[in-house]
Amino acid sequence: MTFSIVARCAETGRFGLAISSSSPAVAARCAFARAGVGAVATQNVTNPALGPIVLDLLAAGKSAEDALAAAIRDEAYPDYRQVLAVDGQGGTAIHSGGKALGTWSSASGRDCAAGGNLLADAGVPQAMVTGFEKATGSLGDRLIAAMQAALSLGGEAGPVHSAGMLIVDKQDWPYAELRIDWTEDCPIAALAAAWDVYKPQADDYVTRALNPTAAPSYGVPGDE
Repeated sequence: MTFSIVARCAETGRFGLAISSSSPAVAARCAFARAGVGAVATQNVTNPALGPIVLDLLAAGKSAEDALAAAIRDEAYPDYRQVLAVDGQGGTAIHSGGKALGTWSSASGRDCAAGGNLLADAGVPQAMVTGFEKATGSLGDRLIAAMQAALSLGGEAGPVHSAGMLIVDKQDWPYAELRIDWTEDCPIAALAAAWDVYKPQADDYVTRALNPTAAPSYGVPGDE
């Protein structure tokens, strides 16, 4: 019921992922990232516990491949899980259990991995990887491009209703965490619009947290 991409920006060291689903609030259950460590998406019949488990293993020094293998080895229902991970060196790993729903597939590329289930076309993950690799701009721009590439090939077999994007930089909190938890319209279009608004302000929010005295104005009534 989901398609996603996890990625690392080799230039900035940021990690991020983007995800969409016919289910509500997909990013609330499936999106995990940690500054300096990696990013993980856990989907299909979702076990959200796998996200933090894989990130802990990455933080302990394991590669994406070894961390995901260890997490799946201890998972009670591995056949139902689909998990993607990217590590600090840009290494990726993908697990798709035999009970992944409908048409499912995955693909990996330079600093990224994509996967999905109940897909309209088995080529959707490769289209996402290609879209990410060909796109320019920030990590967020490239993640949005990957999601738009998925849509161009049909995305999920049915309509999608939720989407999200999570990016971490150097701090313990997200650099950007944007979610469309439910819409009857296109959640990926709404996510792209939200990113267009948030992107020019993202660095300002970091400044406000680290040094309010250097923070730019909010530009709202009463803010002097």
